[in-house]
Amino acid sequence: MLSRKLLEEALARALSTGADYAEVYAEHTRSKYIELVSKKVDSIGDNVISGVGIRIFQGTRCVSGSASTLEPSAVLECASKVAEALSDCATVENLVLRERLFGDVHPIKIVPSDVANAEKIDYLKEACEAAYAYSGEISQATGTFQEVDHRIQIATSEGLLTQDRQIRSRIFISAVASGNGENQTGMIAPGARKGVELFEDFCPGELGRHAAAQAVTMLHAGYIEAGVMPVAIESGFGGVIFHEACGHSLEASSVALGQSQFAGKLGEQIANVKVTAIDDGTIPNGWGSINIDDEGTPAQKNVLIENGILKTYMVDKLNGRRLGMASTGSSRRQNYKYEPTSRMTNTYIAAGQDSDEEIIASMEYGLYAKEMGGGSVNPVTGEFNFAVREGYIVRNGKICEPVRGASLVGKGSEIIQKIDMVGKNVVRGQGMCGASSGSIPTDVGQPLIRVSSITVGGR
Repeated sequence: MLSRKLLEEALARALSTGADYAEVYAEHTRSKYIELVSKKVDSIGDNVISGVGIRIFQGTRCVSGSASTLEPSAVLECASKVAEALSDCATVENLVLRERLFGDVHPIKIVPSDVANAEKIDYLKEACEAAYAYSGEISQATGTFQEVDHRIQIATSEGLLTQDRQIRSRIFISAVASGNGENQTGMIAPGARKGVELFEDFCPGELGRHAAAQAVTMLHAGYIEAGVMPVAIESGFGGVIFHEACGHSLEASSVALGQSQFAGKLGEQIANVKVTAIDDGTIPNGWGSINIDDEGTPAQKNVLIENGILKTYMVDKLNGRRLGMASTGSSRRQNYKYEPTSRMTNTYIAAGQDSDEEIIASMEYGLYAKEMGGGSVNPVTGEFNFAVREGYIVRNGKICEPVRGASLVGKGSEIIQKIDMVGKNVVRGQGMCGASSGSIPTDVGQPLIRVSSITVGGR
């Protein structure tokens, strides 16, 4: 994208007033979506962004700026303006960039932009038709296909020059069931760091039927009564409860400022001995996977918690300076306009030794959370509140009637102590995570787990 000569000049300007580190992040991203509503194309959107973000450090002080073009004059002007924030005079030694290519473990078979809209529309139509065919109570079905082709180039005053191309695709299928003046929604949204070959992984009819079945089930469900009870949380997107309740508190952006429930607890037991939690950006074709992070550090598999013991945090360069820790390949940003910081990639609870049957059979009365919905968390205290999209009462060790209106309320540091059974089959689910450096793709995951007791909100 940018020439080596231009990058070296921009870095020299950025360092000219006393910074001890400088970084240039250039980006060109094309994104597109196609949306069908009631079997008809409702909208098609196409967007291209291109620009540069420049950042400097002086100790733990950070200054950043951006330009919404890759024109050489704009890049150099941005570097100069960032440097103006510091007042020292510095002699910059001859800076030489050496290109490093860290490889790509995420092969793309079919680049989305090479595939005609008609093929993508036909796939979505088939999924929506299956949702309508599932039940006469389905009043609306919606299908969306999203694709992103994200190209980045990173150069630093440490002499690093590298780049990456990240192609991702995602399918959203939702269905609305209506009856007796009520509406309930079901959905499924698989995604991967893949091209249109993602279609080969998921039968469109099965996606449509899944969304429709969830909507119809919840339409006929009664409301759960609030109380404290054991809860079994299913695999896949159930991992969002760890992501939100604990994961954000393990990011150095919170830890370094003392705004985390787990600050200063390295080496301590913070979870049940059955809990091992991992953030792994190296999973081939994972939705949240990266070859390099947004500072140019290669992706890593980071064991955050091992048998209940806190082993490490997710660390970026700036907060690594504050903590005296090396980067763990965890620095991410939505685009060039945001400052990068420590974020999750693919975060999951590792497989345990308990069978799914044993977990359900262990519960005399409780809740089986088959699919989790959205929620919120305070990373300082770890207090969270999550909706359960699809839930069932467990009675005498058996999954019984569906219930709606359930929410899980608690504190992350307490809940991971109460995860006392962990299943064997890890499944991951896809989502977008929002924080100070913008919205980024992240995987969450786990096997079926049991929380021995948690407050369940309801009626």
